[in-house]
Amino acid sequence: MAPRANWKGFLRLSLVTCPVALYPATSESEKISFNQLNRQTGHRIKYVKVDAETGDEVTNEDIVKGYELEKGQYIEVSKEELEEIALESTRTIEIDEFVDRSDIDPRYLIRPYYIRPDGKVGHDAFAVIRETIREMNKVAIGRVVLTNREHIVALEPMDKGLVGTLLRYPYEVRSEAEYFDDIQDVKVTKDMLDLARHIVNQKAGRFAPEKFEDHYETALIDLINEKRAGKVIRPKERPKGENVVDLMEALRRSVGKEVGKQAAPAKADKPAKKPRKAAAGQKEMLMPIAGKKAAARETSAKKPAAGARRKSA
Repeated sequence: MAPRANWKGFLRLSLVTCPVALYPATSESEKISFNQLNRQTGHRIKYVKVDAETGDEVTNEDIVKGYELEKGQYIEVSKEELEEIALESTRTIEIDEFVDRSDIDPRYLIRPYYIRPDGKVGHDAFAVIRETIREMNKVAIGRVVLTNREHIVALEPMDKGLVGTLLRYPYEVRSEAEYFDDIQDVKVTKDMLDLARHIVNQKAGRFAPEKFEDHYETALIDLINEKRAGKVIRPKERPKGENVVDLMEALRRSVGKEVGKQAAPAKADKPAKKPRKAAAGQKEMLMPIAGKKAAARETSAKKPAAGARRKSA
């Protein structure tokens, strides 16, 4: 089942309007997550909202937003007052301009969303807007309100739909001068560049996300499975880094290392299979932890009762 839309409204290019829905294009729900437990009892930790001065628990109905002017001095703002300043673009993505993709500094990118027609009407208008952006090879810049905040959104065609990427405002991007001004001006010799280029050429390829494994996630799965099986967890020996002072020597060694990899592709392929096997078992193990009922029932049928009790703790 497709996820629920984060936002529904209208996409408008001048007088051309169509109803659309906006969905998150990424998810981290498949990653392992942990609960905090009381070490003594094994019970989950529960957080409550309390008054910082009295220590009394406060209900949601009695909680209001406040802006801190000075230490301990706040300006209260009610929900009704926030609704009064709601922006007109709350229900409409208005396309303001078209720009080249290369004009958008990657520091301004926040997160992507899928945009598609909402319902059975408006597909023709949606297609006109989508194909216009595609034909012009441009990025459409508009505005959208999510969680009461107005965001800049960059719209690009993808297959039969659109991808809308939220953008930061200039005041949200820090100046690089704060971090780069103290970097020393170093003259890189031609020999160093030639060796570095050789390494780059040896590693050249095309970006394919499916090639990359989340090694930390795989290690977490192995850790939990080992503890589940009652194995003793012993610390592993960490590889020691080499202290190479001579930069040219380091570059030469790197070139030799990459040439060696090219000469033995069969050996390089074998270790890659292990993470894929771990990832294949990830779903079976993750679902009970994430609380997905169907998978939990399936897993509990396969596991002994003691294992099920330990998991719920």
